Amino acid sequence: MNPTDNKSAQPAVVDRAAWQAELDALRIREKAHTREGDAIAAARRRLPMVETDATAPLIGKEGAVTLLDAFEGRRQLIAYYHMWHAGKTAARQCEGCTFSTTHISELSYLHSRDVSYATFCQGPYEESSRYRDFMGWTVPWYSVPPGSVDRLIANRHFGILVSYLRDGDKVYETYWTTGRGNEPMATSYGLLDLTVYGRQELWEDSPEGWPRHWDAKGGQFRLDGRPTAQWSRLAAGRSDDLGTPAND
Repeated sequence: MNPTDNKSAQPAVVDRAAWQAELDALRIREKAHTREGDAIAAARRRLPMVETDATAPLIGKEGAVTLLDAFEGRRQLIAYYHMWHAGKTAARQCEGCTFSTTHISELSYLHSRDVSYATFCQGPYEESSRYRDFMGWTVPWYSVPPGSVDRLIANRHFGILVSYLRDGDKVYETYWTTGRGNEPMATSYGLLDLTVYGRQELWEDSPEGWPRHWDAKGGQFRLDGRPTAQWSRLAAGRSDDLGTPAND
């Protein structure tokens, strides 16, 4: 903890019966929250969809491909549009996108339901794929060339999470979200929400004296001048050289 934390800040101590009674009351609200989430997901499945350009070019490890190719033959595709600061060092790359993408590793459960997953990066492939390798990410990685940005982003911005459906050679966009809507990608937040001190971010409704260190403007995803997850990669001896100037 930060030395300025009030280390005596903690919940009241009660006997197990009193604790369980409080938890049982909270569980009623948790179950209502779960059921409302199920209802929202049901409404999401009933949304109409819009056709998008299946031929929009992407750049992958094998060179030029299309949006349709990114499905890898499956019926559905989830794509995260990763922000990129071209020509900047690894330390200057998007901390929020790094946070979200770092959590995505095992795709077999998606694949078993006929769903592919891919990262669509805003940056040039050669540069951004070095970042992917430095971070140790294994998800399919594509660069979105300038000519495809308007066709896929459609007046939005990178940092969106998009769901697609394929019908033969046609591709439809069925849903998109951003901001806190991307939180299903990040299991760390779900786990932190189960702890007594939560995310320790300034906006949270926590009791007086609870530790709160981070804002919600990117600082919550950075540590000592870098996206937090980069430090373990550097400690493991990986190179963060993206082929960019060292003093950008």
